[in-house]
Amino acid sequence: MSSLGLPAVNAVGIGAPFRWLAGGWADLQKAPWPCLAYGLALAAASLAGSALFVAFNGAFWVLALSCGFVFIAPMLAMGLYEAGRLIERGERPTLARMLFVREAVRQDVVYLGLALLMIYLLWGRVAQVVYGLSTYSFHDTVEGFVRFALTTAEGHNMLATGTIIGGAMAFFTYSLVVVTAPMLLDRGTNVWMAVATSFRAVAKNPGAMLLWAALIVAFLLASAATAFVGLIVVFPWLGLASWRAYRDLVAEAPARAEIGLSAT
Repeated sequence: MSSLGLPAVNAVGIGAPFRWLAGGWADLQKAPWPCLAYGLALAAASLAGSALFVAFNGAFWVLALSCGFVFIAPMLAMGLYEAGRLIERGERPTLARMLFVREAVRQDVVYLGLALLMIYLLWGRVAQVVYGLSTYSFHDTVEGFVRFALTTAEGHNMLATGTIIGGAMAFFTYSLVVVTAPMLLDRGTNVWMAVATSFRAVAKNPGAMLLWAALIVAFLLASAATAFVGLIVVFPWLGLASWRAYRDLVAEAPARAEIGLSAT
């Protein structure tokens, strides 16, 4: 525990993300049905939202908002963090407990959710500006937009610029929230302490955390490429693995008795 009251952050090896994935997969086997049902609900909502945009000639927004999904995913995974916590305690998670997480219904969690929503909306505006500066045409079908993005110099510039800007925004958001969301659920701390701990965890383990970020993005993009069907398995797997990452990165809070002894 630091002088500011922040929990200690552990150093992990570069291969830690693969250990988190293995642990998350093992946890998924312990509670497959509620976790897969959770993933199914998210996949269905993602597919319905994309179909709605396509139906209203918003093919561009399907790509933009799908790429921006990483900004809000930590809040959507609160039920999976709860499942990971229950499995760790030897309890069996249920879908009802995952959909309504009592510890997540408080002010600091709302602050984090609003911050992530603002970043997500900002990304949508940035993506719109990058697209608008890349072409004078409006591509109202998926086929037309994909053709523009992949076969024209302007489309290539758009993808490169969007990747650079979006990558910077995504990594900042990832650093802000990778430990924050599960820590708010687990310890009932305030959002500022949780955010500071999250940034410290990334700063102390840059190699492992960069690899973890890359794996998360790769899994989510692969799921989007399957018309979001892959999210049924991938999202609960990553959510449970993220709980494992938090537990590995943030040191246990000392017991009250130990605090009292150290103060005397």
